[in-house]
Amino acid sequence: MATPDVPDIVIGRLPLYLRALNQLEAEGQEITSSHELADQLDISSAQIRKDLSHFGEFGKQGTGYNIEFLAAQIERILQLEQVWHVALVGVGDLGRALAGYNGFQHRGFRITHIFDNDPDIIGTQVSEFEVLPYARLQEVVSEADILMAMIAVPADKAQGVCDTLVKAGVKAVLNYAPTKLRAPSDVHVQDIDPVIHLQHMSYYLTT
Repeated sequence: MATPDVPDIVIGRLPLYLRALNQLEAEGQEITSSHELADQLDISSAQIRKDLSHFGEFGKQGTGYNIEFLAAQIERILQLEQVWHVALVGVGDLGRALAGYNGFQHRGFRITHIFDNDPDIIGTQVSEFEVLPYARLQEVVSEADILMAMIAVPADKAQGVCDTLVKAGVKAVLNYAPTKLRAPSDVHVQDIDPVIHLQHMSYYLTT
């Protein structure tokens, strides 16, 4: 259950800590420290300790963190002890790539339904999925009790898709469309626009 007094920026760093812990565990390491995590993540050790302190005490001074235990605690905080079902809307190039990506499930997420409004695509097979008609989006998502969705449609269609998902009961939207979406306060929207990140990085390039 979300704790309202924890800043969202702190929640956003928890998956980074989890990824680093999983990498260390895969390498056979059992104990780590905030200083080691800081070196890996370019986040200060003081910030890491402060972030974790929002949720309890997970390590002991002088002995560090048990990696397996801390990773399990972060998974619990992020509610990753179950696999969340996800609807995908949009089966263009990006949507097809997302549908075929096999890295979601072992991290707590599984695409279960994909939708498009192109009659040439509806009913075809993409990866393991049959493309469902967009007209059935609200009905199917509501009946399947899906709380998370990804939007991979053109910018001018994204808000309408988001509105339909909200009506279907979705509470978290990952938006790949290059536009800012409006949603009720109880619906969390995360925007991912690769062009924005490329434009950010281009500032630092030298020619």
